[in-house]
Amino acid sequence: MDLDELVFHPWSVQGPRSVPTFVGGSGSYVMDADGRRYLDFCSQLVFTNLGHQHPGIVAAVKEQADRLCTLAPGYASDVRGEAAQLIVEVAPAGLGHVLFTTGGTEAIEHAVRMARLHNGRPKVLAAYRSYHGSTTTSIHLTGDPRRWASDTGAAGVVHFFGPFLYRSAFGSSTPEEECGRALAHLEQVILLEGPSTVSALVLEPVIGSSGVIVPPAGYLQGVRDLCTRHGIVLIADEVLVGFGRTGAWFGVDHDGVAPDLLVFAKGVNSGYVPLGGVLVGDAIYETFTRRPYPAGMTYSGHPLACAAAVGAIRAMHSEGTVAAAAQLGTDILGPGLTKLAENHPCIGDVRGIGALWTVELVRDRQTKEPLVPVGATGEANAPMAAFTKACLGHGLVPLVLGNRIHVAPPLNVKDSEAATGLAIVGEALAEADKFLA
Repeated sequence: MDLDELVFHPWSVQGPRSVPTFVGGSGSYVMDADGRRYLDFCSQLVFTNLGHQHPGIVAAVKEQADRLCTLAPGYASDVRGEAAQLIVEVAPAGLGHVLFTTGGTEAIEHAVRMARLHNGRPKVLAAYRSYHGSTTTSIHLTGDPRRWASDTGAAGVVHFFGPFLYRSAFGSSTPEEECGRALAHLEQVILLEGPSTVSALVLEPVIGSSGVIVPPAGYLQGVRDLCTRHGIVLIADEVLVGFGRTGAWFGVDHDGVAPDLLVFAKGVNSGYVPLGGVLVGDAIYETFTRRPYPAGMTYSGHPLACAAAVGAIRAMHSEGTVAAAAQLGTDILGPGLTKLAENHPCIGDVRGIGALWTVELVRDRQTKEPLVPVGATGEANAPMAAFTKACLGHGLVPLVLGNRIHVAPPLNVKDSEAATGLAIVGEALAEADKFLA
């Protein structure tokens, strides 16, 4: 019996699957049960920022395991404190404390709870084309179709349009127009909802799995200004883009913005042991020096997870990982993907930053009709299935979401490995081209 059949798989139709079984990894590669290596061109779900089996992270986890494997969150812990210190040191100004969770969706839940308790307001704003997690509040906040099956419309969430020039909701023709019109739209939403009813605004500084949408210059600062003016808590969801993915420690750094709460996970320790958290701004921290915070988690600040974070952040400093990610985007991924677009008519748009890019596939570049419809399965999803099959056949693990191919290798991928990955993507895109009318 295939043991994989005993596992209930998330986001999947249950039943036998045809996927590789991976048993090992090293650097930018994973290895299957037959000993074949695959280039990990997606960092799994965009979290192995330092690749697989990084010696610094592995050693940190082993050292902590030899000392103390686990500890209840109510006690003080040296490694928990050290992880918090390292995180605060690279965070935007004013975020001086850390609530540790076991992942990003849990951190979103706590950030929203903190905001509501802080100002006593019920509503939370979130963008369409966003993903914030799959638990009750976080899936309601999510703005893309992944929320539809669970959305009861009862979580106090109001969605708005963020800037996205390629598919502008505002009829814009320049980044400057898109920025101004998106901010005007957001302010109108706030005013129509009633500023005194809006507790928080949750925003990915760079939209991640819902499209890799980089906001135009000035947009994040504009959102910050609106939130400040109306007493709204700004929550930056940095789960996917934080800790170097965009070529800065955090996505908000590109606009020099400091949010009131910052949610992180994934890259904080390259996913070696589940860890997430909320960086808490000073004003909100003060609220809970006068009253207890009414929530907690059994595994908050788990010693092994915090040790992995210590190992990862130290390695990022010593290896210059953040600068390397910026250069990877500027010198390799951006130009390479742009070149592929010249040769493959199925590519409608290429966009990204640092080590996070997407290629959006369309049936027609003029109409921008997606190559596959939303939620496509079976025959309707044949173009993306053919692309994925071709990638795996050439020894590359892709990340395909809808009609998009996300390119997000480890931040420390070698230039030669990145070039190899782009070449394989190019070969696989030839399969997608065959489905054009």
